[in-house]
Amino acid sequence: MTMFFTCRNQSCGAQWEQSDVVIKNEGQGLLFRCPMCGARNYVERFEADDGTIVYEQIEGRPFI
Repeated sequence: MTMFFTCRNQSCGAQWEQSDVVIKNEGQGLLFRCPMCGARNYVERFEADDGTIVYEQIEGRPFI
């Protein structure tokens, strides 16, 4: 199953696979910047049942 992230910038809306983006913490929580428009898109980190790390996109900014 391929997971897609969608840029939350209303004028962009591009879809990206996790392998297309760099997830990092810029001081406001985990995020990726859209490769097309540079908008911040926030994610949460989870550990799956098999131990792999999974990221899920969230709306808005996370509570820190």
